[in-house]
Amino acid sequence: MSTTGSTGSTGSTPTSRIAIVGCGVISPVYVKTLGRLAGIEIAACVDGVAERAQEVAASCGARVASFDDVLADPDIDAVVNLTPPLAHATVTRAVLEAGKAAFSEKPLGVDFDEGRALRDLAADRGLRLGCAPDTFLGVGLQTCRAAIDRGDIGEPLGANAFMLGCGPEWWHPNPDLFYARGGGPMLDMGPYYLTALVQLLGPAVSVIGTGRASRAQREIRSRPRRGERVDVEVPTHMSAAVEFAAGPIATLVTSFDVQASRYRHIEIYGTEATLAVPDPNTFHGPVLIRGLRDDWWRDIEVVAKSLPQQRGLGLGDMLWASRTGRAHRASGDLALHVLELMTGALDSAGHGQRVRLSTTCERAAPLPLGLAPGEFDD
Repeated sequence: MSTTGSTGSTGSTPTSRIAIVGCGVISPVYVKTLGRLAGIEIAACVDGVAERAQEVAASCGARVASFDDVLADPDIDAVVNLTPPLAHATVTRAVLEAGKAAFSEKPLGVDFDEGRALRDLAADRGLRLGCAPDTFLGVGLQTCRAAIDRGDIGEPLGANAFMLGCGPEWWHPNPDLFYARGGGPMLDMGPYYLTALVQLLGPAVSVIGTGRASRAQREIRSRPRRGERVDVEVPTHMSAAVEFAAGPIATLVTSFDVQASRYRHIEIYGTEATLAVPDPNTFHGPVLIRGLRDDWWRDIEVVAKSLPQQRGLGLGDMLWASRTGRAHRASGDLALHVLELMTGALDSAGHGQRVRLSTTCERAAPLPLGLAPGEFDD
């Protein structure tokens, strides 16, 4: 890591200089988050559309650069990969081969083999590899983790999780990628739900899935391409049953085919109570609990926030961890385990058999309480 003399609230904090590759819809959120974290400087922005790179660079005082320039720049410590899913593995591999840390938007790759190759490359080079989602670092899911660890629900026995919607063609300006290889509700939204479940229940050991594509084409309802049709190459309604090493069994349903539903988010069922987990695609609450003798659901007070509740926390944690040698939370091992769960469910849907997982991971350490604003633990 370079140490260019940035100062955090607890003293001198080395500055990590990063490049953003892919300046699309999600990039302004990362810029906003990283601007509120101590010891991080956005040095360069890369995008195939020059105007997008210029706009993001101007918002954070960075320079516009080419990808090759970023890879060759010895002062760039890490690259955040915000490219479309099909490009994730190619971009991340190039970053690691250039000797830099890499943090990718989800998923780590679009098939298990390419994800495993990235994890192995990072390990061989002694480099940090991280991956979204990092929503489990938000106060909502951190509160759920604390409740389970305290024994509030007793022994966890099972879970249900639902991501049910009518599809991104209603809101995304270019929904094609959601229906092409690497897309679909499982690979697009599954990371949020499965990452949350792994953080709450521990690693999984097997998965079985079933799914279908309800239509051969989807009509775009959003502007500026309203009325165009896109081909569907992936299942748009997926159901998966996940067996966890500690014993719980969870059902996850992800769908772009549901017009309305009363089922939302995640419930964890324990021997003493049920925990209602907030939307794992967000960082906030509420967190609710209800036991057999409770008249109704009770609120659990969420833990105090000291970090911005937005995407980019996992990258910030990875950069801070690299200075001290501790493990970072949104790790390559976690992302690979979740990727194997998703691709295993998709493979199982194709051949109708349970998939035994070859990967595992540790539950990430909870964030400590009482952090200084904008700083991670050392």
